[in-house]
Amino acid sequence: MDNSQDNSSFDRLTEQFINRAGTDCAYITASKRQKIFYLLVAIGMLFFLKYRWDYFLMTITMIMAFWYFAAVIFRCSAAALSLLGRGERRVSDAALSIIKDDYLPVYTIFLPLYREANIVNKILRNMESLDYPKDKLDVKLLLENDDQMTIDAVNQCQLPPYCEVIIIPGMTPKTKPRACNYGLERARGEFCVIFDAEDRPEPDQLKKAWFVFYNSPQNLICVQAKLNYENSRFNWLTRFFTVEYSTSFDLLLPGLSTMRVPLPLGGTSNHFRTEKLRECGGWDPFNVTEDCDLGVRIYTAGFVTCVLDSTTWEEANSQIWNWVRQRSRWVKGFLQTHLVHTRHPLRTWKQLGTRGFLGFYLSVGASSFMMLVNVFFWAAGLIYSGLLWHALAHGETLSSSIIGPQVFSGYKGFELGAWRLHVWPLFYWGADENTFWAGLSVLLFGVSMILLLANLFFVAIHIAACLKRRYYFLIPTALLMPFYWLLISFGAWKGFIQLFTNPFYWEKTHHGLTPADQKEKP
Repeated sequence: MDNSQDNSSFDRLTEQFINRAGTDCAYITASKRQKIFYLLVAIGMLFFLKYRWDYFLMTITMIMAFWYFAAVIFRCSAAALSLLGRGERRVSDAALSIIKDDYLPVYTIFLPLYREANIVNKILRNMESLDYPKDKLDVKLLLENDDQMTIDAVNQCQLPPYCEVIIIPGMTPKTKPRACNYGLERARGEFCVIFDAEDRPEPDQLKKAWFVFYNSPQNLICVQAKLNYENSRFNWLTRFFTVEYSTSFDLLLPGLSTMRVPLPLGGTSNHFRTEKLRECGGWDPFNVTEDCDLGVRIYTAGFVTCVLDSTTWEEANSQIWNWVRQRSRWVKGFLQTHLVHTRHPLRTWKQLGTRGFLGFYLSVGASSFMMLVNVFFWAAGLIYSGLLWHALAHGETLSSSIIGPQVFSGYKGFELGAWRLHVWPLFYWGADENTFWAGLSVLLFGVSMILLLANLFFVAIHIAACLKRRYYFLIPTALLMPFYWLLISFGAWKGFIQLFTNPFYWEKTHHGLTPADQKEKP
């Protein structure tokens, strides 16, 4: 997992970040100390498995269930705080109406574009529609030097005077954060913001962000606007994705802000005080979810982030494999962020404080873990449900199937080759009970109930997010979200494997896949 290489293969800005951050960047996926720790854990687990497989099963199940449920309770608590009306910064129309253009500072907009030739005109139109004095806009079009199609598309446009094209040198890693660091170096604005190629921010978003900065202490250096989708009705995938984003940006992030813990930022529409962002070192060019990492580093530096009640509209992935590529990159980046900020756990704990450390761990590490293990819990549940259905179909009663010790009246179980499988009783009790199996069955019953309750909690906050957005047509989709989590788990495992095989590879998300007439105009 040590993916380091000679620094001479990197450009000047990347070398500067490495020299400044040291081991606290994703340049090295796992430090030697971390590799030794995880190797010892793996060896210990193998010895435990060989010694007592049954105790091993109980221990692993308890640990997985504990962190899974802890992450769910943490997210539900954040959502509950948000529903109480806390965590968002709102700017009224009346407040905006008194802002004079003369008061407004220069605002830099970073537009990292890679293989986006088909939507260059769209993003330029979206920038033109911003309600901000054009002579105070500083738009940086960040283009990769090998992306000739996008370069040609930009050259064919009649660029307004506030746009500047920056060609990023062709060196590794080829990532969005590396491109943004080039933009940050040449930014003229007192404030800056990132927009993705397909973004359509609400016209007054820059003014609202400036108003929040202007009326806040200097330690507020980041304002995260909300993200949502304009093609939510297009197909089943965009519906699920919209429910997820509504939950994340309308409930979870405002709640985390209220908790005063690190915020895993969204990849776009995060506004910054430019000089303070430079003090934080900009973006980690090796981290494929640079936004999540930056949110933690902002908190570590003692700065504050808040959530702005303004929405940037995007195009949700409507094709399954395109969605999987994007999801695998997100999870890989979350794992990178977790590894980077747990290089020295005690130091990180001291820097973040107990509340901040737990918030970081539960929103980044435990959330990634939850995505990975979800498939195992689902597999176990489906197997048990299948065996239960088979028993009931062959004359067993529900009570005789779930209460043990099982005395099957003529039921031989499900035969699978040389294996004969019976339903594992959820309650193991009676005159012939075995102490070990009785304890194990009660443990697994408790875990099953915890996981069921956790899933119900999650579905509830998805419904609450739909209600808050007034997306009533998405409530049936919210009820089916557990099936979407299975898809998330598949993408998570792809990202986890890629963490070992190609950690810095930026899997491109293709935009412009939904026809314009299939998009809503919120």
